[in-house]
Amino acid sequence: MASKRVRNQRGVVFPSPVVMLSVIAVAMAAVAFVATRGGEPTEREVTTVSNPRPSETPSPTPTATPTKDKPAKPVVKRGKVYVEVYNNSGITGLAGRVADRATTVGWQVVGSDNWYGTIPTTTVYYPQRLKAAAKVLALDLGVQRTAPAVGAMKLDRLTLILTAPLS
Repeated sequence: MASKRVRNQRGVVFPSPVVMLSVIAVAMAAVAFVATRGGEPTEREVTTVSNPRPSETPSPTPTATPTKDKPAKPVVKRGKVYVEVYNNSGITGLAGRVADRATTVGWQVVGSDNWYGTIPTTTVYYPQRLKAAAKVLALDLGVQRTAPAVGAMKLDRLTLILTAPLS
């Protein structure tokens, strides 16, 4: 009896898509690492200053001290800053009334509505470039708290969220 060999016919097995994507991600990370590597840090010369001994300290002579002018704070142009007012209290119409008040003072109110979420207290939220404007709006309306914008807040305007009537 002659024995027959049974041949196992298997095809080529391709790696799964997850493995392929992982290989591509590693390759892209390597390229990004090489592309963003900075040059060697520049060296700086550091000199030390020795303090004179107390016996060698010269007596102070009166001299005029130059006054340093502080850079002028940017002027906030209320009419150029967009403001949205939201009501996070149970008081009907509060956002609309405060929006009217802000408009009267000169702010460009572009909307008012209800806010759904948890806000600890009435707050003016701002994108970093409008931080000074947020402080001015808070002063104009008597709001005690300002904070950087978070979540879904738009970054081209101030967002005022009310939790109680303003005084």
